[in-house]
Amino acid sequence: MTERLPLFPLNTVLYPGLVLPLNVFEERYRRLVADLLEQPEDEPRRFGVLAIKDGREVAPVRPEDGPAGPLDGLGTATGDPLEAIYHVGCVADVSSAQPQPDGRYELLVTGTTRFRLRSVDVSGPYLTGEIEPIEERPGEGSGALASEVERAFRVYQKRLAGAREATTHGRQQLPDDPQVLSYLVAAASVFETPVKQQLLACPDTARRLRAELDLLRRESAVLSWLPSLPAVDLTRQSFSPN
Repeated sequence: MTERLPLFPLNTVLYPGLVLPLNVFEERYRRLVADLLEQPEDEPRRFGVLAIKDGREVAPVRPEDGPAGPLDGLGTATGDPLEAIYHVGCVADVSSAQPQPDGRYELLVTGTTRFRLRSVDVSGPYLTGEIEPIEERPGEGSGALASEVERAFRVYQKRLAGAREATTHGRQQLPDDPQVLSYLVAAASVFETPVKQQLLACPDTARRLRAELDLLRRESAVLSWLPSLPAVDLTRQSFSPN
């Protein structure tokens, strides 16, 4: 079953269960938030978050705006918004919205459900889309993989702190649920957006955990040899979620 939601393209990936603060300053997204706040309080205030592909800009283009060039409007020569954003995203539920004197909004949102984007409507002041929820599946062996990922993540955190000349304080409590752990690790690790997007789009928890295990072990190995290398430079390679 599909539904229509406002879309908020971002230069980051939102995961189910994770909290994300947003500083909303662009006019089209201020309008989006204002429209959500006009809804009755008992109705959910939700929008879809989709990561923007590298080098793209996403904005509605109306006929009066003229044709879109290679890097303006929808960020593509064809004007197709589906080329500028990834097609798997996460529904954001607005926890709080604080209007600011200059017209901005400070939002706190929580990721709830993954979805696949089926179509985009650019006729309004901001993008809207037809989305289809993605079912969460545990996959085979997710429990055992979660234990391995937890150990690998702790090693990664320790070595990453060393590369940043930082310190870790105490032992962080990690969730027991494999699915929750998989999303927390994806959000907390220093991976580039395409890698984080692939983790979001993994077909099931087990495949996400398996991919994270490979990534964490590789990053930890590199960090042990090159502790002064910026962490973002360690994530150039990608992986296949299949």
